Amino acid sequence: ERKNTSFPPIGYLSCKFIPMNPVTIRTATLKDLDTLLGFERGIMEFERPIDSTIKEGDAHYYDLAALITSPDAEVVVAEQDGELIGSGYAHIIDSKSYLKHQKHAHMGFMYVKPDHRGKGVNQMIIETLQQWVLSKDFNEFRREVYHNNASAINSEETACFIPLLLEMRMELPVKKPQ
Repeated sequence: ERKNTSFPPIGYLSCKFIPMNPVTIRTATLKDLDTLLGFERGIMEFERPIDSTIKEGDAHYYDLAALITSPDAEVVVAEQDGELIGSGYAHIIDSKSYLKHQKHAHMGFMYVKPDHRGKGVNQMIIETLQQWVLSKDFNEFRREVYHNNASAINSEETACFIPLLLEMRMELPVKKPQ
């Protein structure tokens, strides 16, 4: 009886193996700010078609410099071969007065460069932020995601986030003066 010792196995769709250099997650510094602002623009460009209420032009979701220097926030970057390829933050904020917990960690600024998506970089960022939140003695971790951003929802559900609240909006017609 002859054994098939070839790899890949016969009938297996083969692909070229390209070793990937490791991705490291580290705390962001102010020296990273220019790249991080580019990541923020990337997030906003993606989300503008989803949310027509986002201002055109030079708008910002985050005060990244303040977050980087805040003791109540952790901004992290994913780096590979000296290149920043992703980002995220956790920020300890006040919770709504009706909730059981007085404060919680809010996760945001989740971005991975297109060429590096689907490789687990986002999950590495989330795991790093989870560890930071736990180190601050918090266990409530929240994230806002657009309802029709399927890739973000899938990524967060993979990290064990569960959908909680759907915010809804309506634009009312404005009466023109006569």
